[in-house]
Amino acid sequence: MSDLKNKKSVIMIGAGVMSATLASMLKELAPDWQITVYEKLDQPGKESSNEWNNAGTGHAALCELNYTTEKPDGSMDTSKATTINEQFQLSRQFWAYLVNRGLLPDPEKFIMPLPHISLVYGGDNVRFLKKRYDALSENPLFKGMSYSEDPETLKEWMPLIMDGRTCDEPIAATKIDSGTDVNFGELTRLLFNYLQEQHVDINYNHKVDDIKRNDDGTWEVKVFDHEHEKLEYRNADFVFVGAGGGALPLLQKTGIPEAKHIGGFPVSGLFMVCTNPDIVEKHGAKVYGKAKVGAPPMSVPHLDTRYIEGKKTLLFGPFAGFSPKFLKTGSNMDLIGSVKPNNVVTMMSAGMKEMKLTKYLIQQVMLSSEKRMEELRQFIPNAKAEDWDVVTAGQRVQVIKDTEDGGKGTLQFGTEVVSSEDGSIAALLGASPGASTAVHVMIDVLNRCFPDHMPGWKPKIKEMVPSYGVSLVDHPTLFDEIHASTAEVLGLSKKELVH
Repeated sequence: MSDLKNKKSVIMIGAGVMSATLASMLKELAPDWQITVYEKLDQPGKESSNEWNNAGTGHAALCELNYTTEKPDGSMDTSKATTINEQFQLSRQFWAYLVNRGLLPDPEKFIMPLPHISLVYGGDNVRFLKKRYDALSENPLFKGMSYSEDPETLKEWMPLIMDGRTCDEPIAATKIDSGTDVNFGELTRLLFNYLQEQHVDINYNHKVDDIKRNDDGTWEVKVFDHEHEKLEYRNADFVFVGAGGGALPLLQKTGIPEAKHIGGFPVSGLFMVCTNPDIVEKHGAKVYGKAKVGAPPMSVPHLDTRYIEGKKTLLFGPFAGFSPKFLKTGSNMDLIGSVKPNNVVTMMSAGMKEMKLTKYLIQQVMLSSEKRMEELRQFIPNAKAEDWDVVTAGQRVQVIKDTEDGGKGTLQFGTEVVSSEDGSIAALLGASPGASTAVHVMIDVLNRCFPDHMPGWKPKIKEMVPSYGVSLVDHPTLFDEIHASTAEVLGLSKKELVH
């Protein structure tokens, strides 16, 4: 635990799930530290963390096919799927810890048990899925996964998808019952309620305009209070920029060398939402397909049962779009403003390398309502246009940077922490799997930014996240114990088929 000599002042920018997670962990590890949160909107979790802005949540790589790849020798690389599953387990454990302590009430408000299914068509894809199943079924983290090519079995698993389908080509699916649906918007709001009770200073309608380093190594944050229309200057020992798409422009203002040669490419999305409760009731799973050849990983089509605003909802997508804004509430100048002398070559290189992505986005933007229905009918053959509305999802900013493997201007499809050498400031960039791995990402931030405190914090971290520092895939008995106990605490065990 901290003492007066080590007491720090912390500023967090953005009231999303990442700031909520880091603040919650710090309140347990260093309860006397002063934590201040600034959010430009009037409530927490209204941008990337909002339940309407991120569909398909509960990423544990149980059904997302883009997390497993076939190697040139024909073997299946499952390392990314295993890594993401392990990271999601850390989040589950931390949520269970908070629920156990009475700090996070009503887990059914933010997490529900839900089967995860992978569905493919065509001989090559069926062969791929079978190979994926054979590889993952040996893995303790994926125990309980079933595979079938039998249309009657698939009809039991996903009746809405199989109803009216003519199986004139090979079809196959895998199903695992221990998946979940996570409402990160609700989780974010619950965490901020808890933080407010813990006397964290949370300021809504406050927009951070600038971040500058002071002579003594601390940071000055320039904030505009929209409610009282006044400018404020606040100092902090540590700053975390968890502002979603707004993180990159703020990171650039810090002037830290680590922020150079990094760019961002905004991608927006649309989802189709079912408005007919009779149809919603016919589907109870997350069903992921395979991305079309040449399409980016973010375009993987999926039909998801979600629990939003207390009721069961059905979403299909995503359909990609383009907007120069970095946030839904951002500016049309965001993209242009993010191009700096130190990243212009990086950005231009990405533009040259990502012509396929550009072409894909143009095609998606041009899609008519009928074309979107055609894509939906590949999942639900009998879908009717009058049963579906279109919602605009959140903005995602994909990181562009220079890498050894990809060279200049490489587009990153993941979540990335950028921190200063002295650990006094950190920012989170990127997108999926994002929120699902929030606890893993925040432990990374703690390791980078508070290395001197980590030895003293380790016992508490192990209490909050029992598998911290341990590979669950190498300790299957420990995984079974932790998975069962977190399922019990989070209210999942009564409904899910626990391993």
